[in-house]
Amino acid sequence: METSEIKAVLMKALALDEAHVSGDGSHFQVIAVSEQFAGMSRVKKQQTIYAPLMEYISDNRIHALSIKAYTPDEWQRDRKLNGF
Repeated sequence: METSEIKAVLMKALALDEAHVSGDGSHFQVIAVSEQFAGMSRVKKQQTIYAPLMEYISDNRIHALSIKAYTPDEWQRDRKLNGF
């Protein structure tokens, strides 16, 4: 599965401001940015990202998925700290 396919699925299914997907083969990293994550627990944020990708996880097109989900304010702060 291509990173662009994962990004397209996430952008279509969720109200994301930004989505950054990296990785190759079946191991991917996702950074998702949306106001909808405000007030959500870390687990709930991850469940929100996993939901539209379950078909690809269940058939092993995605084997491992690392998720970081931010509100726009959190992303601005973390991006400055990590040099994005």
